[in-house]
Amino acid sequence: MPTTKRMKTSPPKPTRKTALANRAKKKPQTAKAPINPTATTLRTNNTSQPSLERQVKAVLASLKQLSDKRVLEDMTKRYGVYTTKALGVSMSNIQKVARPLGRNHELALALWETGWYEARMLTSFVDDPALVTSAQMDEWVRDFDNWGICDTLCFNLFDRTSHAWRKVSQWSKQESEFIKRAGFALLWSLTVHDKAASDEQFRQGLVLILRAASDERHFVKKAVNMALRAIGKRNPALNAAAMVIARRLAESTEPSARWVGKDALRELTSASVTRRLASRRSPEG
Repeated sequence: MPTTKRMKTSPPKPTRKTALANRAKKKPQTAKAPINPTATTLRTNNTSQPSLERQVKAVLASLKQLSDKRVLEDMTKRYGVYTTKALGVSMSNIQKVARPLGRNHELALALWETGWYEARMLTSFVDDPALVTSAQMDEWVRDFDNWGICDTLCFNLFDRTSHAWRKVSQWSKQESEFIKRAGFALLWSLTVHDKAASDEQFRQGLVLILRAASDERHFVKKAVNMALRAIGKRNPALNAAAMVIARRLAESTEPSARWVGKDALRELTSASVTRRLASRRSPEG
């Protein structure tokens, strides 16, 4: 019986109507946006906010990307900032990472626990002063191991809390070098940022300065000196009160107190400070 060859047939070409129907069934492909942990993942007002652990990891990843070996070397060689756990990130880059985070108390607490110098510096911009407790301040100040972290926390966070003045009194009497420095760095920063403080509060600060000026440790006496100079530049009345203390210290037999007094007098009697204060009127006089 003869066999017949089967003819190969090609499938029918789809009609325009069929092609449009098939195309409609396909889901549209959307391009994935690049991940920016500090601008997107960590945005605090995002309804799908990631877990606290993921936020901390993202912040640390951003800091590590911005680290620079030269910055790390300069911390000790140029600025005398010594710490055991640092990445080497400039202050401007730390602020860049902090900016999109907003105020986030829980994140600040978690970042502090990492122990990284830059993460702890970042908390001064992220933590909410209204939520910072007295116990938290005492706990953090015990971790201070250099003047950089001390001054940054005092100037950007601690002086905005309701506990600031009480901590000036407490810390300035402590023996630990950086806790004591924090007391006077905080007093110094309050002369700039606490516009509502009375002259009497700063006069009490002058009493603390008089007591601590004989401390010979470099980072303590520098903070004492800066606090004295800052009080003396706040207004004419406090300038007069600060110069009384400065002159008394300048006549001291103790080298540290004498240096604090003489250096403060040099600035407080300068032409630039005199001109500036002449244009001001003391709020209490």
